[in-house]
Amino acid sequence: MKKKYAPEFKAKAVLELLREEQTVAQLSSKYEVHQSLLNKWRNAVLDGLPTLLTDGRKQDALVKEHEAEVKELYAQIGELSSKLNWLKKKSGIEPK
Repeated sequence: MKKKYAPEFKAKAVLELLREEQTVAQLSSKYEVHQSLLNKWRNAVLDGLPTLLTDGRKQDALVKEHEAEVKELYAQIGELSSKLNWLKKKSGIEPK
């Protein structure tokens, strides 16, 4: 069974790892976590840093644009469903 670690625990371990005051092996022993897992967490933090430092307004605009697109697509689905039901009805194939 996989053990789950709290985000606070991971953050604390990664911060110490990034300080480079102790080796990965020492921190692995201290936190009772395998070295590869510590390295995985560190890489995830380093890969995610650019997204943390982006302008929030740009992300908000992207979210709004995405929501508008989803709304439009749902409207198209509704319209196409109505047309399909109408065609089935007119052709003699009744929708269930």
